[in-house]
Amino acid sequence: MATFTIDFFSSLDGNGSATGWPGYWGKEGPELLEDRVHTFAQDQVLVFGATTFREFRKFVVEYDEPYYDSLNTLPKLVFSSTLEEPLGWQNSTLVNEDAVTAVERLKRETDVPMRSHGSISLNRALLAAGLVDRLEIMVFPAITGRAGYAALFRDGPEFDLELVESTVLDGRTQKLVYIPHVHKSVPEGVGPKRRGE
Repeated sequence: MATFTIDFFSSLDGNGSATGWPGYWGKEGPELLEDRVHTFAQDQVLVFGATTFREFRKFVVEYDEPYYDSLNTLPKLVFSSTLEEPLGWQNSTLVNEDAVTAVERLKRETDVPMRSHGSISLNRALLAAGLVDRLEIMVFPAITGRAGYAALFRDGPEFDLELVESTVLDGRTQKLVYIPHVHKSVPEGVGPKRRGE
């Protein structure tokens, strides 16, 4: 059975992007880029929602990052009811069906790992369905405040996270790898007591 990994970039306050901030929040460094090269050099299928797919399709043409060749080469699935073939990015396949149903089936049918970077609404749905095996968060040392947008987890499902890996890149950016478990509510009376109880 295939594993499914969600891969997010995040500011400390949980946003995926911020108006007026540069890419990587201005914190790009050699260890971060080396991590990206290693991540996308692995045999895997990349999974996108339509918005993130459009953004990456544009990025790989306009920018020169050392891991973009791997992004071009790897097989890609894009879940969309608005995109049409041809998709304009090599090795890309359009999937016009419910993502939860399709990913559940694909995980059973193959042992090739799947990875999704960005695609917030798609990945919230996959998390809620219990289809995500690993959650990799790259936390950049920035608080985006009012400039931040694309909140990664706000208003989504609740999870307890089991930390399985922690790495500091370039002395400032943390890569945190978790196994997500659906949060179960704590029974009444469990936990610290309030004063006077």
